Amino acid sequence: MTEKKDTASEQKNLSDNINEQMYFPEPDEAQLTVRTLVAGCAIGCVSACTNIYIGLKIGWTFGASIICAVLAYAIFAPTKKKLSVLETNIAQTAGSAAGSMTSAAGLVAAIPAMELLGYQVPWLSLLLWALCTAFLGVFFAVPLKRQLVDVDKLRFPSGMAVAQTILAMKSEKGDAMAKAKVLIWAAILAGLFRLANHFVPTIEMPPLEKWAIGLYSINFYDLGFFMSAMCMFSFKIYLGPSLMGAGFLIGPKVVVSLVIGAIIAWGILGPIAYENNWAPGNVMSYENGVRGWIIWPGVALMVSEAITALALSWKTFIRALKFPAAKANGANTNSEAIPNTASEAIPNSWWLYGLLAGSLLTIFISSIAFDIQWYFGLLAIALSAVLAIVAVRSVGETDINPIGGMGKVTQLVFGIFAPGHTPTNLMSAALTGAGASQAADIMQDLKTGKLLGASAKKQFIAQLIGICTGVVCVVPVYYIFSSAYKIGDEQLPAPAAYAWKAMAELLAKGFDALPPYSVPAVLIATFLGAMIPILKKLQVGEKYLPSGLAMGIAFIIPAYYSFVMLYGLVIWLIWKKIAPKNNEDMTFSLASGLIAGEGLMGIVNAILTMMGITQIPAIQEFGILVPILAFIYAVRSKASWERWLVVIPSLYFLYIGCVSNEAFKILGADRANLISNPSVIGAFIALGSLILLVLACKNQK
Repeated sequence: MTEKKDTASEQKNLSDNINEQMYFPEPDEAQLTVRTLVAGCAIGCVSACTNIYIGLKIGWTFGASIICAVLAYAIFAPTKKKLSVLETNIAQTAGSAAGSMTSAAGLVAAIPAMELLGYQVPWLSLLLWALCTAFLGVFFAVPLKRQLVDVDKLRFPSGMAVAQTILAMKSEKGDAMAKAKVLIWAAILAGLFRLANHFVPTIEMPPLEKWAIGLYSINFYDLGFFMSAMCMFSFKIYLGPSLMGAGFLIGPKVVVSLVIGAIIAWGILGPIAYENNWAPGNVMSYENGVRGWIIWPGVALMVSEAITALALSWKTFIRALKFPAAKANGANTNSEAIPNTASEAIPNSWWLYGLLAGSLLTIFISSIAFDIQWYFGLLAIALSAVLAIVAVRSVGETDINPIGGMGKVTQLVFGIFAPGHTPTNLMSAALTGAGASQAADIMQDLKTGKLLGASAKKQFIAQLIGICTGVVCVVPVYYIFSSAYKIGDEQLPAPAAYAWKAMAELLAKGFDALPPYSVPAVLIATFLGAMIPILKKLQVGEKYLPSGLAMGIAFIIPAYYSFVMLYGLVIWLIWKKIAPKNNEDMTFSLASGLIAGEGLMGIVNAILTMMGITQIPAIQEFGILVPILAFIYAVRSKASWERWLVVIPSLYFLYIGCVSNEAFKILGADRANLISNPSVIGAFIALGSLILLVLACKNQK
């Protein structure tokens, strides 16, 4: 007993130093096992598939490391043989590698941008290309790990957070199970919501346009006109669980920036362009509508901020390319100075031969699939190696991967070397960015392993297996989405893809690619985007400066996507005020569950759409029974929190069911009048408030 206490105390003292090893495993502790690889890869693939859905909606994706660690541990927690610390680390390593394949394969930006430009990418070519670029990232990371993790000992905040999470779960098993339970239930509820919306679309987006018609019918002309105009410019009510969950995670600054961007783009610039006939077509048209006009200042804002921030980080470039000698830091480069023994270190032959083979295969596949000349492929790989150094050091120092800005820089480079050749511009830049980004993401996992005393060689193997598993999953799922829905429409607006497409068109056609009278807006947005990082650097009003990237994205996605994240933020802030400890513990699990549930059910909905199944009469006619039964269950439930959890959405479903299903037709009522009559809303709000008041009083007793 005394020995265990001393060891725990020693580990606690060591963990006080963020660059020291936090955990010292037993010599025979299990690590690279079949069950950890299966669990990690399965969870990572789920995360990757949901990232396709969320990435095509809002333009960015979420990491899988912590969620893989929590779920993998929770899966085996009830069994007699729980995962060891090192097994949990291997599970998150494999899962993180699989989950990152959405970005590494270019499925959020470059590939949909190619489709928007009319190019079709064969699935086999995409699969092989994605595999090679991801492998390049892993091979780039190995020599960098020895310098930046072992010698320079950079922080890598996300990697440290994962290590601390794994150790916390090991000491508090019940906490891990509680988090997993919240995540699973959130995913189930979000998935059911998404499935219900497939058959009854008004569940997710109430019919405000019809309510506006109802206001006209009862002589509220001004209010009806205002509501119609709001709907026209995409200011609608949208209640998607995944974006609401994203509002939990991305933080107040980014959410507020999105809302500000939406108001400027869709509430000010859009109506001005429409009123002056600069964008006379349908508001949501990219050809000659408002959406095709405001995208340009939005892209300018994003690109100028990213490139300026990159330029201001010139010291990071210098430090990254210098590689100071280990002795200057008082370190010893011998294997004994590193926790992993020589037998557990990654052999040089692995990454050297892997890098050579991966480079040759990447050049060959890029030439066959995208008609990229071999010398452009070689240039892209060389640029990727340089940018990998910068990206990894940036992530290690700040936890920010600057690859978004670097992607635009590489587009500029290939715009100079291959002018007018759009596929070369897009896919060469994608190759450069993917390799560098993958190296930076992988390094977080290697930092986690370093802190936990894991085998670098076994982590390397887990990463390769995770990449192979992830790419096999994400490519077919992407084609399911692109076959069921049109990339770039309201369902999947693909803002990142439009940013890449716009940049490629601008480099190919010059300012002729811009719509009428948009050049002044582009120049102003470029200036404002550049000023944001400059003011941050000078520490002028840093606390109040918005995110240019988030504001730019709000110019591309419909306004209601920005506002649903605001709803999520408000809910999160109320939750934090009422139960701060619960909020801190469960935020990531709840948000991840909402994102995963809708994303996975989105795949099912896409398959149903491809099969032509859009509604089932039984659901349309009798679906209203579901919220009624849920409401009865809530009233009879003993736990008060269950009542509130079920009652509030039940009332909403009840209202939507009444105004949009066939229930009133069965009763002989005119459903159209009910939909267009705003008094129905008031009646249901009054009824709901009365019921909730009665329940609240009953709970007090």
